[in-house]
Amino acid sequence: MNSRRSWFVYGIGVFAYLIAVMQRTTIGVAGVAATERFHVSASVLSTLAVVQLIVYAGMQVPVGVLIDRIGSRVLMLTGTALMVVGQVAVAYAPTIAIAIAGRILVGAGDATVFTSLMRLVNSWFRGRIVPQLSQWIGNVGQLGQVLSAVPFALLLHLSGWTVAFLSAASLSVVALIGIVVGVTDRPVGASEGPRPATWSDSLRQLRISLARPGTQLGFWSHFVTQSSGTVFSLMWGIPFLVFAIGIQPAAASALLTVLVGAGLISGPILGILTARYPLRRSNLVLGIVALMAAAWTLVLLWPGQPPFWTIVVLIAAIGIGGPGSLIGFDFARTFNPLHSLGSANGIVNVGGFLASFVMMFLIGVALDVQAHSDADAELYQLDHFRWAFAIQYVIVGIGVVFLVRARRRTRRRLREEEGIEVAPLWVALVGAWRRRGGHEAL
Repeated sequence: MNSRRSWFVYGIGVFAYLIAVMQRTTIGVAGVAATERFHVSASVLSTLAVVQLIVYAGMQVPVGVLIDRIGSRVLMLTGTALMVVGQVAVAYAPTIAIAIAGRILVGAGDATVFTSLMRLVNSWFRGRIVPQLSQWIGNVGQLGQVLSAVPFALLLHLSGWTVAFLSAASLSVVALIGIVVGVTDRPVGASEGPRPATWSDSLRQLRISLARPGTQLGFWSHFVTQSSGTVFSLMWGIPFLVFAIGIQPAAASALLTVLVGAGLISGPILGILTARYPLRRSNLVLGIVALMAAAWTLVLLWPGQPPFWTIVVLIAAIGIGGPGSLIGFDFARTFNPLHSLGSANGIVNVGGFLASFVMMFLIGVALDVQAHSDADAELYQLDHFRWAFAIQYVIVGIGVVFLVRARRRTRRRLREEEGIEVAPLWVALVGAWRRRGGHEAL
């Protein structure tokens, strides 16, 4: 199954996702330029990214259903073409309304690529390599942020808005050609179960996937881990670094590569741990959430201007959240049959983006409210960002509560259906310590 052809399909798919991430994150890098081009407030500017994410999140379930019904290839082709059209519209947009319309198309196209690629991996590969390949999808894909943070940002600075966005669109044309030439839905002769014959069958399959506690656990895992990094890289990171911290725009864009580097280092490790300790995946998720919360607390509560090293620690911590969110898809994989995996992955992928656009919009509103309460205050002040970013604690905290509840139901289902008892982590550690001879086990 894991043939040379499998790796060829995987490589083209990962490249398409890499370019999709670049298209998604270009607007975050261009936030300062968009403010100058369209002369809008923080809450209106946030609409550029928020509407894109609303479309992305809203399409995940329909896209998942369509993957199970018609396959990944058609959706990847359609989505990549939409991103080309959307970025061209943004490139020539004379008003914020046209730019928002273009980003809606980008969000719609982006919505098809990742979930389709995750489905392709499960069709072309088998075994313990699957969660590791899923992590590498996220890792390599996040290099798209490097493309937007460095060459795109440089092009934006040197050549202007239109040239930068047209250049970004041209890369999606290359990805489109690659999908046409090299991607097929499954190996010849593969048996994955029947595809839904009617829309009624598709909706019934979707309801079954949604009702599974394991799918819900994947949704909330994605919700709590992915959102902070998305909010930072896609919208509010650059304004925070430039205006509140005082870093030059080019250096601030380059600093986002720390987020990608953290993901590249942590992703393979998380992939191995996920494959080796499948009954401890939720503990990995909660540990990542705790790490991100500690890093945000360090920066937001630092008296006065946070030193540069605390910013690097923060960006590295939220960078680990990206690979951490992929654990949610591993829950979907293990608790759903292959023929309905597209629907399950679509449900999971809604989680992080739902949290992201809620936080993104509320942060913009909080910044505007604070600026309006003090007529002499700058919009992007450090103290304003402290209160605005604190919104994350509420949103992610709600997600953690639902994650723990879904974990309890999932473990109950494992106990009832398969007789698997998941002991508390401290009990498992003590048991391992005793079995392997004291301190050497730990």
